[in-house]
Amino acid sequence: ALLSPACGATAVEEAADLALRQINADRKEGYVLRLYRIFSVREHPQEITGSVFYLILDVVDTECHVLSKRLWKNCTARPAHKTVYGQCKAIIYINQARNIAHLNNYECTLQPVPPRYISTICPDCPVDDCPTEPRYLETAAQCLAKFNEESEQTHYFAVLNVTRASMQWVVGPAYFVEFLIQETSCSKNDTIADISKCKPLSSELAQKGFCKGSVLKSHLEHEQFVTVSCEIYSLQDPATEEETEQVNQ
Repeated sequence: ALLSPACGATAVEEAADLALRQINADRKEGYVLRLYRIFSVREHPQEITGSVFYLILDVVDTECHVLSKRLWKNCTARPAHKTVYGQCKAIIYINQARNIAHLNNYECTLQPVPPRYISTICPDCPVDDCPTEPRYLETAAQCLAKFNEESEQTHYFAVLNVTRASMQWVVGPAYFVEFLIQETSCSKNDTIADISKCKPLSSELAQKGFCKGSVLKSHLEHEQFVTVSCEIYSLQDPATEEETEQVNQ
């Protein structure tokens, strides 16, 4: 028989946490999803031990890219006007006695906050735009040039794709981007006239990274200001924080 435990029950909260950890670990694109609330739960106790939980979880995306392998609890939710909301349906088998948590199936649907809502809560905030537009690809390239120049990496990196983009008018147009980068075959010891001609290393050899950057074009001073910060992820398929936690215990 199916039971309807309280959403706040410890076993249900643990099931939701484990399900979301495994969902995030499985996803290859986008951002780590964070639990907003447990919308509904049904529990099917198994004949011998353990239970199957049927969960519907309300989630929001975070500042962490899934490549970071960070646990959702350690990732900051985005401010309300930038949040992507969604819902994940998950079926997970949990047997605490034998330390088993197996995600049988899941499906997540996500959607950004409607622009009309953003304009009411934050009329001056930059609005998310299409990340594949040329101006954002150009912004990412300018940010990456700064990273390549200043980083202590041994090879140059190339832009893989822009994952989020927005613009805002300040003393001129300001463009904000989040993008993935991949290591290329070009060594920083060599003089490279055009880094865009550098071929990316194969996926199994290349380090990847996630960057946030901006380009502000000042019409007053007739110059532009570039900012960038990047996280580089290790070459091997990085252990999740969850696995690291288990090793350290």
